[in-house]
Amino acid sequence: MMEAYDRFELLINDRVVKTPVAIASMAGIVDAAYVLERAAHVGAAFIGGYSIDGPTLDASRKMAAEGRNEFLYGDPIEALEREIDALKQSGVVTGINLRGSTPAAYAEVAAAFEARVVYEIDAHCRQPAMLEAGCGEYLLKNPAKLVETIRALKAEDVTVSVKMRAGVANDAGLARTVWKAGADILHVDLMDFGHARLRQIRNASPLTLIANNSITTFDKAMDAFSHGADLVSLARQSDLWTLAGLDAAITRSAEESGWYNAPKQLCRGGDIRALAFCCMPVKACPLIPALQKIGLSRDEYLKLKQEAVKGTPLDDGRSTCFGSLAWCCKISSPCMFRNMTLESKGLPAREYMRCKHRLADQIMHRIFDEEESADESS
Repeated sequence: MMEAYDRFELLINDRVVKTPVAIASMAGIVDAAYVLERAAHVGAAFIGGYSIDGPTLDASRKMAAEGRNEFLYGDPIEALEREIDALKQSGVVTGINLRGSTPAAYAEVAAAFEARVVYEIDAHCRQPAMLEAGCGEYLLKNPAKLVETIRALKAEDVTVSVKMRAGVANDAGLARTVWKAGADILHVDLMDFGHARLRQIRNASPLTLIANNSITTFDKAMDAFSHGADLVSLARQSDLWTLAGLDAAITRSAEESGWYNAPKQLCRGGDIRALAFCCMPVKACPLIPALQKIGLSRDEYLKLKQEAVKGTPLDDGRSTCFGSLAWCCKISSPCMFRNMTLESKGLPAREYMRCKHRLADQIMHRIFDEEESADESS
C-alpha cells in the first residue's frame, strides 16, 4: 500500500487511497456488493445515499413508490453496520452518503461508527420529497443549516465530505463556507460547467476535491486533475471496464510524471497550485492579477518560494533564467536551460515534478492557513 502512497501521496480518513478513482453514490444501487465487484480498480467509494431519520425515510418511500431506486430499511444503524462491515477488508476507503433532516441525525450515525468511514452529507439530491425533508439541494440554498450539519459531524471527530451540485449556489463562495465550517472533502457534480468551475472551486479552498460527472476517459480525468481535482468519481458509468481503464492509465501517467494531478501553468488556465511553476514577477502576465486576487504581494511571493525551496533540489540552478529551479516551469514546457540544470544536478524529470508538488503544497498551506488564522483571531 505504501507503493500507492508514493505514487499519489493521497490520504483520506488517514488511509492511503490506492488510486484517485472513486465511485459516487447512487441511491438504491451503490451498496457494499456493488463496490466489492469493482474494488480492484477504485481507491474510494461512497455508498448510498442512505436516508437516516423519519422524514428522509418517508421521502425515500415516496420516491420508491414513484419508481425511483431507493434503499429502504427499518433501522438505519443496523443496515449501515452490515454495509460497512462488508467493506472492511476491501482496500477501498469507504464513505457513506447520508440524507438526514437534522444535524442531530447525522451526529447519531457518526457516534455509532466513529472514524470507520467518511461521512458524506448529501447536498446534491434534487427530488422534491427530499427537499421538503430539508436535505439535498435544500442545504445549498440554506447554507446555515449545512454549516450546522458539518459542525455536528465534526464534533464527533470524523472525516466529513459534502456532495454538492455545481450551479445551484455561488460555488466558490460555498466551497469557502464548507471549508471554514470544518469539512474535509468537497465532492462536486460539475454538471455542464466543466473545468473552469472546478478551477474556481480549487482556488477558493484547500479541501480534498473530488470531481464528478461524465469523467469516464483518461483525457477527461487528466483535464479535471489539471484544474484542481484530487480524485475523479463515476456513477452511472462505473462499470468494471471503464474503471479498470482509468485506473491503469492514471497509474501509468503518475509513475511517468511524478505528479498525477499537476496543474496547468497559470498562463494556460491553471489553478493557484500553478504558482509553483511561475517565474519572478518581472513582467505583465497572469501572475500579477493572480497574486492580487489572493492578497499576496510580490515581495511576499518571492520570499515564500525562496524559503520553501531552501535545502531542496529546487534551491539552486545557476543556468536557469533566475538562478533557481524555484522559478522554472512545468516539465512539459520546453526549456533548454532548465533541462541542462536538471541534467547537471542528476535530477530526473519525475523527481523535479515531485519537488514542485511539495512546493505547491507549501504555497497552498501558506495561502489558506494564514487566512484561517486571521479568521480565528478576528
